[in-house]
Amino acid sequence: MIVGIGVDLVDIARFERTIERTPRLVERLFSGSERTLKPHSLAARYAAKEALIKALGGSDGVHWTEIEVASEASGRPHFMLTGSTAAVIAERGITAVHLSLSHDAGLATAYVIAESDGTVRSTTAEEGS
Repeated sequence: MIVGIGVDLVDIARFERTIERTPRLVERLFSGSERTLKPHSLAARYAAKEALIKALGGSDGVHWTEIEVASEASGRPHFMLTGSTAAVIAERGITAVHLSLSHDAGLATAYVIAESDGTVRSTTAEEGS
């Protein structure tokens, strides 16, 4: 069942100006392998990360550099999640995350669907207290 949907749109030129003004932002937002990409690809990945956070319903326990957008051999994008971000996904019972990216006409967009098999995992040590 779908437990969350997120969408985000990024103005690529504005995003480029932002990272030119604040170069350390790239380190805070992107994994090591993502940092080598061109600005339009970074803008799409930024949109993907924002869309994922929206699909999750918030950013508690989520860290930008633990969300990496990679591509399959076919070119299809997917998330590679690590650390506490992967744990948050598992704790919320999310079993699949679908991602679509596009960039055209100076804009980058991402659409994310988070699914669950209906099993919600509890992280509380004291249930029923």
